[in-house]
Amino acid sequence: MEVILLERIEKLGAMGDVVTVKPGYGRNFLLPQEKALRATKANLARFEAEREYLEQRNEETKQKAADEGKSLEGQKVVLIRKAGDTGNLYGSVSARDIAEELADKGVKRNMVVLETPIKTLGVHDVTLRLHPEVSVGITVNVARSEDEAERQEKGEDVIALEQEEAKADAAESAAERAATAVNMFEGDAPDEFVAPETDAEPATEDTTEA
Repeated sequence: MEVILLERIEKLGAMGDVVTVKPGYGRNFLLPQEKALRATKANLARFEAEREYLEQRNEETKQKAADEGKSLEGQKVVLIRKAGDTGNLYGSVSARDIAEELADKGVKRNMVVLETPIKTLGVHDVTLRLHPEVSVGITVNVARSEDEAERQEKGEDVIALEQEEAKADAAESAAERAATAVNMFEGDAPDEFVAPETDAEPATEDTTEA
């Protein structure tokens, strides 16, 4: 399907470009969202007639997005989730989850650029695209508790530290078990103890009648 872009679309083209897209993408997204027109002669003529207005409108929405972006740039979002000892989440964090946390600031799901859901604990960099030409960066701090989130915010790799502590505890426990084993088999016999001679003949029972 050939369409005329009414705004810049990343990896596709700029306003006014005639591009070929998959029919489903065109019918289900570009056309209903008024981001493009079918590339017919009538629509080409219509676009040229309205180009000045469209460019002015685009500039206005771009400036508005840039102004809104000033309050969103560097925004920090904390999400508490359950996870295993290795840091893998029991589930994931999606674009919808992030948008819901920023809904009061006008952020919608389609503004959150997240190629794949977040599946691990930690501080993740995420991009918000407020306009085809305006993007800002935020951080999403995924942790198992508020305390853990604060530690991650300070730069701590909580999972790595926990794994190091677990290894240290395991090594300490192994050393304690080894020391206990040594004490059980060495140096516990009293000084006056004399082991019986192993080559002594066994005593025989006296069966002589009185």
